[in-house]
Amino acid sequence: MTLPADDLTDPATPPTGADLRRGPFRAGDRVQLTDPKGRLHTITLEPGKTFHTHRGHVRHDDLIGAPDGTVVQHSSGADYLALRPLLSDYVLSMPRGAQVVYPKDAGQIVTYADIFPGATVVEAGVGSGALSMSLLRAVGDQGRLYSFERRADFAEIAQANGRAFFGTDHPAWTVTLGDLVEMLPVTCAPGSVDRVVLDMLAPWECLDVVGEALAPGGVLICYVATTTQLSRVAETARRAGGWTEPVAWESLVRGWHLEGLSVRPEHRMHGHTGFLVTLRRLAPGVDAPLRKKRPAPGAYGEDYTPVVEEEWSPEDLGERPVSDKRLRRTARDARATADARGSDGIPDEAPEEGEQP
Repeated sequence: MTLPADDLTDPATPPTGADLRRGPFRAGDRVQLTDPKGRLHTITLEPGKTFHTHRGHVRHDDLIGAPDGTVVQHSSGADYLALRPLLSDYVLSMPRGAQVVYPKDAGQIVTYADIFPGATVVEAGVGSGALSMSLLRAVGDQGRLYSFERRADFAEIAQANGRAFFGTDHPAWTVTLGDLVEMLPVTCAPGSVDRVVLDMLAPWECLDVVGEALAPGGVLICYVATTTQLSRVAETARRAGGWTEPVAWESLVRGWHLEGLSVRPEHRMHGHTGFLVTLRRLAPGVDAPLRKKRPAPGAYGEDYTPVVEEEWSPEDLGERPVSDKRLRRTARDARATADARGSDGIPDEAPEEGEQP
């Protein structure tokens, strides 16, 4: 079958950021170095610069022009493996203001929210941009990602991180400062949104405006930290109507030690980071069929409190407050990393180099 000319992809215009994921290392690239003990260090390549450890250094010029997956010699004689960071590596080493959505949860969100190429997706809030980059990869250049963030400093850090990873401002990404409830109706027409991802303190407060924006059959997925938030989202959606029955879960990731016959679980694991709950929007005027399965005994007993109207803060959920000084430094580092993707590959201000957290 021969495709029409309009359907053929022009190889001269690869998807945004694809050309930065292959080929030899260039000035401005972020490179992940692995030392003989398996420790990771992420650096940004600059001509004439060196990466220092307590035992010596690695010259950036030895890496610029070398193929991805090369081995470079440290001045101490040790061999360091050099690879481009994967997206999952990048989000854990990039400058961050707000806590990031970890790769194990971002993968679940992209899959279970069914984020597809060309989709129109709404995200709130943007944080440091970790989830935004996964969503942009999924929707592609022909899709749309509308990200809403209340804090200008978080939005600036997220956009700089996105520029550093994709090499430019992604054409599908629009970041809007302001509250989702106020800004979504003036940004997206009713029924024009395919998917909504909410990573915020009180997602249940946005159900009405999100339901108006979502197309019938559209997916809403909420990322919350506590069981209290999880229950509140589910019960508010049930009372509001117009949604399918909520489905909730969490994911736990445990690595394995592989060495000869010593094959066993790692002592550490990526445990609880957050809960995910999904709902689908029903057609106008349609309510979900009544459940035939009776609720668990005691689910709505005398101890059950339907709704408690109260203001929550990130500190109430155990998040550590971020100082203004740290945010300014993070924004400066994020801008410097993004500038390193410029035409000459040399940033105006060199980002800090060090061990990956």
